[in-house]
Amino acid sequence: MLKCSYILNLKERKILPVGIGSRPVAVVTGASRGLGKEIALTLGRSGYNVAINYLASGDDAKKTAEEIGENAFLVKADVGDIKQVERMADAVYKKWGRVDALVNNAGITKDKLLLKTSEEDWDEVLRVNLTGCFNTIKAFSHIMIKSKGGHIINISSYSGVKGKEGQAAYSASKAALLGLTYTAAEELAEYNIRVNALLPGYMQTEMGVAAKKAMDKAKAESISGSLSRPKEVAEFVAYILRTDNITGQVFSLDSRII
Repeated sequence: MLKCSYILNLKERKILPVGIGSRPVAVVTGASRGLGKEIALTLGRSGYNVAINYLASGDDAKKTAEEIGENAFLVKADVGDIKQVERMADAVYKKWGRVDALVNNAGITKDKLLLKTSEEDWDEVLRVNLTGCFNTIKAFSHIMIKSKGGHIINISSYSGVKGKEGQAAYSASKAALLGLTYTAAEELAEYNIRVNALLPGYMQTEMGVAAKKAMDKAKAESISGSLSRPKEVAEFVAYILRTDNITGQVFSLDSRII
C-alpha cells in the first residue's frame, strides 16, 4: 500500500542534509486535478520522484499519488502563503535531498467584468497566480542551487497575452507571470537554473469545461479547429526538462494566433 506524507503543521523549519538519490525530483503545484495531475503523472512515468502539491482537493491528490506509486509525495500548501511554501520546500528537501524541477501550475480564476470585480477577488487571484509563483521560485531555487541547477516552468495563459473579457484579474496575473519568468531566467542563469513559461491553450479540464461558452469560442478561433490536450502539454513539459540550454522563453502550445 502506498504511504503518502501530508505536510500540515511543521513547528520548525529545518533543512536536513540527506543522501541525494539517483532519481530527479520534480515539484508540481496544483497537481491534484486537470493539467497539474497530467504533468505529475507524466513526470512520474519519466523517472521522477514527484512532489504533488494540493490545497483543497485532498482526495483527488491521493488518487494522483496512487497512480504514480511509491515515488510520489503529497504536500499540502497554499502557494500564496510564503510560510506554507517554505515548509513545503523543507519537507521535499528532507524527503529527497534535492529538487530538479518546479512546475508552477496552481492557479484560480474569479471571472467578472472589470467594473464588477471586487478588490478582494482581484487580490486573491493575484495572490495565488502571481505571488504564489514568486513564493515557490524563491523557496525552491535555494534547493536547486544546492542540487547544482534545475528547471522552473511557469504555466501562463493565452489570456495573459491577448487579454480576455471578464478576466481582468486572471489576465493581469498571467501577463505579469511572463515578466517574472524573464527576470527569474536572467537572475538564476548563473546557477544553472533555467526558467521558461508555457501557454498551454484552452483545454477540456475541469476549469475549462466550466466555461463552455469560452471553450467553444477558443475552439472556433483555433486555426486547427481543436483544443489543446493536457497529455500533449505534459509531454512538452517533460521535453523541456530534458534540455540544457533553453531558458527565458515563452512557448505557446495553442493553435490560436497570438
